[in-house]
Amino acid sequence: MTYTVNCSILLTELPLLERPAAAKAAGFDAVEFWWPFEASVPTDAEVSRFENAIADAGVQLTGLNFNAGDMPGGDRGLVSWPARSAEFQDNIDVVAGIGERLGCKAFNALYGNRIDGESAQRQDAIGAENLATAAAGVASIGGTVLLEPVSGAPRYPLLKAQDAFDVIARVRRESGAENIKFLADFYHLAVNGEDVAAVIEKHAGDFGHIQIADNPGRGAPGTGQLPLGEWVARSRALGYQGYIGLEYKEPAGTAFSWAVRQGVGG
Repeated sequence: MTYTVNCSILLTELPLLERPAAAKAAGFDAVEFWWPFEASVPTDAEVSRFENAIADAGVQLTGLNFNAGDMPGGDRGLVSWPARSAEFQDNIDVVAGIGERLGCKAFNALYGNRIDGESAQRQDAIGAENLATAAAGVASIGGTVLLEPVSGAPRYPLLKAQDAFDVIARVRRESGAENIKFLADFYHLAVNGEDVAAVIEKHAGDFGHIQIADNPGRGAPGTGQLPLGEWVARSRALGYQGYIGLEYKEPAGTAFSWAVRQGVGG
């Protein structure tokens, strides 16, 4: 089983740039990150420090988010946010550059919350255009744009799998872009009341990425009640061949105890 450690939610006791090496020390060879900078267009020095931390740790960067705004403050993406559309577009080249230099192919674009004073129709039109632009921006490096439902964000409009698949279908229909896929975060889907097993049966072969956390609590596998092992195994059986993103909350000292017990590693 090939896991990738999300270093934006795990190992947070350490400074961000020390986390790739800590993931490596824990036995994993791959990491993923939310957007690791404050600005959509960070300085060259900031980008270099991030890239060097990945390379020096000897791990593969398997996933990177586009800038999603102030996540702790409640933002959930710039894709459909009209006032920040140009900022999102500026972010695309930076993301693609990091991906090209580090061999990363998967890029998660959080869709964005509904905004007061903006119609859903206008936001969705801008969202589709920006996703198409992002897909074109990473196509030259063989990249794929990922789109996911999320939980815990009342104004985020993509709550169920079909919500995201509808947007993906629109982008493909309007732009012809094929390199946009569904990110199946089993935790978010379960919290939002989705029949996760049914989604797997219907779509697993088309998943662009899988992320896992247990529920309740968004903790490590085995701390809650979700049949994560069964869902992952079934997704594999139905054709999913990618990484499994570890995107849960757990103190560093016990973050990977479940993996040790199961005899699995990176």
